[in-house]
Amino acid sequence: MEELLDQIKKANDIKKMAPKDYNALARQIRCFLVRHISHTGGHLSSNLGVVELTMALHLCCDFPNDRIIWDVGHQCYTHKILTGRKDGFENLRRFGGMSGFPKRAESDCDVLDTGHSSTSIGAALGLAKARDIQKESRKIVAVIGDGALSGGMAYEALNNAARLKSNMIIVLNDNQMSISRNVGGMSNYLGKIRTNTNYTGLKEDVEKILQRMPFIGNSLTGHIRSVKDLVKRIFIPGMLFEDMGITYIGPIDGHDIGQMVTAFRSASKLQKAVLVHVITQKGKGYLPAMKDPSAFHGVAPFRVKDGVERNAGSSPLTYTDVFSRAIVEQAKQNPLLTAISAAMPSGTGLSEFAKRYPDRFFDVGIAEEHAVTFAAGMAAGGLRPVVAVYSTFLQRAYDQIIHDVCINRLPVIFAVDRAGLVGSDGETHQGIFDMAFLLQMPGMTVMAPKNTWEMEAMLSFSMEYRDGPVALRYPRGEAYRGLTEYTAPIEWGKSEWIYKESQIVLLAVGSMVETALEVREQLKAKGFAVSVVNVRFVKPFDREMLADIPKQHSVVVTMEEGVAEGGFGQQIAAWYQKEKAVFVYSAALPNQFIEHGSVALLKEKYRLDAKGIVARLETLLTGESKLQGGGIR
Repeated sequence: MEELLDQIKKANDIKKMAPKDYNALARQIRCFLVRHISHTGGHLSSNLGVVELTMALHLCCDFPNDRIIWDVGHQCYTHKILTGRKDGFENLRRFGGMSGFPKRAESDCDVLDTGHSSTSIGAALGLAKARDIQKESRKIVAVIGDGALSGGMAYEALNNAARLKSNMIIVLNDNQMSISRNVGGMSNYLGKIRTNTNYTGLKEDVEKILQRMPFIGNSLTGHIRSVKDLVKRIFIPGMLFEDMGITYIGPIDGHDIGQMVTAFRSASKLQKAVLVHVITQKGKGYLPAMKDPSAFHGVAPFRVKDGVERNAGSSPLTYTDVFSRAIVEQAKQNPLLTAISAAMPSGTGLSEFAKRYPDRFFDVGIAEEHAVTFAAGMAAGGLRPVVAVYSTFLQRAYDQIIHDVCINRLPVIFAVDRAGLVGSDGETHQGIFDMAFLLQMPGMTVMAPKNTWEMEAMLSFSMEYRDGPVALRYPRGEAYRGLTEYTAPIEWGKSEWIYKESQIVLLAVGSMVETALEVREQLKAKGFAVSVVNVRFVKPFDREMLADIPKQHSVVVTMEEGVAEGGFGQQIAAWYQKEKAVFVYSAALPNQFIEHGSVALLKEKYRLDAKGIVARLETLLTGESKLQGGGIR
């Protein structure tokens, strides 16, 4: 039964409840989340861990006037419930349904659309300055996880927040994890604070004594502030936040609503930046998620009774699986090979490598910029570093790729996972921009495999190539296992003819080769002659092959799972523009942010599936308008 939960119709309704009902409401929210996410999939363990934390913030804030910035944002489910969006969980992360991240378009209580890490403190500081300049009255709260504190942006923001002369609250949600277990100095530092009972016990004793002293207890608080600071430095070495000029409160129990409400209300009275350190348990309340919070970070639909995936069976072989196997094999042959992850060893397929070669595996935390420059240093020192990263997160290291890798022509290998549409996480996670920005970079080689064999062969080629950086991009999901008879050696800058006929040629990049075969069959059924080229190298593209095409073809169709502007198709059209010998049509994604939904549905909507591409081509090929050479559509 969810009688209490049903009373939440809109923002601030939680304030109407009696404090005695808070714990029962928290239990009902957890049951609601487990039940619905078991059907839709989504981020489970992170949301189960912040139920009481979110409730406490809502008890202390007035929405939508007050502002909360959720770092990353995937832990916002309870926030959505408490702002009246409970019914939206029926279609969570489904096309046309509610997003699994904060969305300004959904509610005035969502301040920013977020999906990447370490951004909340900077955004909150900007909101605080906007409030102050406009002489507004509102609370500004940034909620950031301990894993996100491994990202450099967080420290840049903390450095500036220390100078703030008005109130801003930073809630450090410390669950000792990002997706995988946290690593590095900050993780160790917070661990010392968590386990230091000397300081917390002494602080509680002093507070109790002061509370027993009528009239003078409160006034004494100000006089002992300098003593308190000294005590902190004795019992907790460093006190990083206090030393930076940010008032530190904590650590406190992140599942005790009363403690947190007291802390937040106290913090809101200070005219400066205040950090409230809250200890939570990822996955709390659901045993399978508590036992393995990483496995339940992002989940497919599952059985509630045991947490087993509903459609569990033999899992299809993914490109990530192929990469995982291939990099281990390469490491056996090359003792200089190293692998770098930015807090995602499991997601990027590096867990097995880490087990076998722990001295050559480096998890740098959520710090993609550092990962790239770290790799540049390794390459300059004679190693062969592989940076395994999702396409959407590679964006965060754009300058480092140019400045530290490309300018120096260093042989860093970028294993760009989740390239293309990824589905339910939506705009912030679609990997559709990497080709457009990588193609701009002088000296960068960009490859995309057509199938499992080519994935392994391209990684092997990358290890041998030493004239600059290489980006190997591959999609999420099941790896294509067809065209096994096409195993021509990988040659730098050379494409591969799959079918060579006449009239129309399909230049397909990576994941689109399989689609190109379907397009070919459908066009041939309509009477067209169709060739298919596996592009292999997006940069440099095969100029010799392009020069050969007009001899037998009048229409070139480029096919890529990325944005059209700045992409492969646009570059091919520009190359042909000089000759005007062929008509170029680009089948790509529009230059816009793509919403959440299944990959198949999104490809259908944006006509990037075989049916949609054929329909667009048929209009061009059979329409009244004549095909003009050098065009791009």
